[in-house]
Amino acid sequence: MCGILAVLGCSDDCQAKRVRVLELSRRLKHRGPDWSGLYQHGDCYLSHQRLAIVDPASGDQPLFNEDGKIVVTVNGEIYNHEELRKNLPNHKFRTGSDCDVIAHLYEEHGENFVDMLDGMFSFVLLDTRDNSFLAARDAIGITSLYIGWGLDGSVWISSELKGLNDECEHFEVFPPGHLYSSKMGGLRRWYNPPWFSEAIPSTAYEPFELRRAFEKAVIKRLMTDVPFGVLLSGGLDSSLVAAVTARHLEGTKAAKHWGVQLHSFCVGLEGSPDLKAAREVADYLGTVHHEFHFTVQDGIDAIEDVIYHIETYDVTTIRASTPMFLMSRKIKSLGVKMVLSGEGSDEIFGGYLYFHKAPNKDEFHRETCRKIKALHQYDCLRANKATSAWGLEARVPFLDKEFVNVAMSIDPEWKMSQIKPEQKRIEKWILRQAFDDEERPYLPKHILYRQKEQFSDGVGYSWIDGLKAHAEHHVNDKMMLNAAHIFPHNTPVTKEAYYYRMIFDRLFPQNSASLTVPGGASVACSTATAVAWDESWSKNLDPSGRAAIGVHNSPYEKRATTVVANGKLTTKVTEPVARVMETTPGLTIRG
Repeated sequence: MCGILAVLGCSDDCQAKRVRVLELSRRLKHRGPDWSGLYQHGDCYLSHQRLAIVDPASGDQPLFNEDGKIVVTVNGEIYNHEELRKNLPNHKFRTGSDCDVIAHLYEEHGENFVDMLDGMFSFVLLDTRDNSFLAARDAIGITSLYIGWGLDGSVWISSELKGLNDECEHFEVFPPGHLYSSKMGGLRRWYNPPWFSEAIPSTAYEPFELRRAFEKAVIKRLMTDVPFGVLLSGGLDSSLVAAVTARHLEGTKAAKHWGVQLHSFCVGLEGSPDLKAAREVADYLGTVHHEFHFTVQDGIDAIEDVIYHIETYDVTTIRASTPMFLMSRKIKSLGVKMVLSGEGSDEIFGGYLYFHKAPNKDEFHRETCRKIKALHQYDCLRANKATSAWGLEARVPFLDKEFVNVAMSIDPEWKMSQIKPEQKRIEKWILRQAFDDEERPYLPKHILYRQKEQFSDGVGYSWIDGLKAHAEHHVNDKMMLNAAHIFPHNTPVTKEAYYYRMIFDRLFPQNSASLTVPGGASVACSTATAVAWDESWSKNLDPSGRAAIGVHNSPYEKRATTVVANGKLTTKVTEPVARVMETTPGLTIRG
């Protein structure tokens, strides 16, 4: 991933302003350590921090059209760039970069070209002929992007909050699937797939069509001129990504450069479920497997860095981002610059364990739509920023536009595990069935049908328990009683949430910053709407998958716990519990 920062229409164009833009752009240097670029035209600045994946030798940015009058700074990958180049026969390209097509597409089609792009991207384009500009973000929000406004009337666009938060009077998340046009005067949606309306689809399940769509999504993401690998937790999603990659790697350009043996990476506490399962998958697929261990204390020590880079105080996201953040540093140290990852499958197929309680197929489908629409604030945010913190790029084939369209057009009754109990369906049953090939197995059966583990659980159950114990030590009851006064927006109701919020507000003190983070009740990663599916969930609000009582094979045990309710500290017997266990020397977690 690269880092982009654009300042458009600022009140001055003096040297001091240029120096300030350079200074702010350097805050994004971790995203793109390979090269820096800055273009200025009057009162507009486009800066870029490059992570070179495709055409490392000549693809430095900003990029230009033939006469240099259209300028673009881009973060992302355009997987269909070769096809798009063929459709622009009268244009001359300066580089082999996949992002080079954007300026030329604009020159040819105006602002209506964004839907032609197949990939993950955020970009800002400046047309110096009339000083107009255009900014856009990919369909799902795989790449991160923010927009802000200065008191002088300037518009700021940045890959991360830290690039603009100190200069803008107000800033917010740039919504996925949207573009911002100075000609039109604001944001408009460019991505309008059939599923977005949440109408209930009726297409029959065709396992081979689903399999083909996913294989195509993986293959196109093997476009790279640098060493790469796959993140492998041993769960269904990452294992399928690894299996399809291993099967189709031979014969690709990437294989010619880097060999046909795939590298895989996993992280976890010693003895965690993910480490064991990932090792087994890696042995089955014949990958060169790299296993990284961390301790609870390692993770706790990294929390402040994680919140600085991920730019959230959401409990689920921080829990899952920390192991990924630690693993990404190790991966980059091996010389790898790009990885494939399994985000998005649970949202598309209703893979979270709470989906077992969906009352009907209509509610099931609408919840999957809500989850996909919110991905940019949760798993996409984590995958993008936890890897980008160390100059590593994560690609997510499950969020391929065409694959999402195919999967979301299927009648949701096929996705529900509770519809035909005689079949003993497990979550994501149709995805598992699509890859259940007796003649040429993609995965061992017990891996293909392994129960869902959220990443923050799978790295080791004591990880979450350790975080709760640490927060309990640093946040007292008096602080919790006053939480609503200190944090009136998204008031933390647990000590863990309060602990993260304190760190976030110290790093990002602006009110706009706190408003960029989602809130609301959740159990086992549900939306607030789905909490109503089970009456007991409202008393058991914890984002861990183990909170799905009666569904998860290793649920929490009962215990007395302190929570904030109606402005008072109350003690309740609740399901979420940290069992008594030892984790690292000097750190005991008490149930």
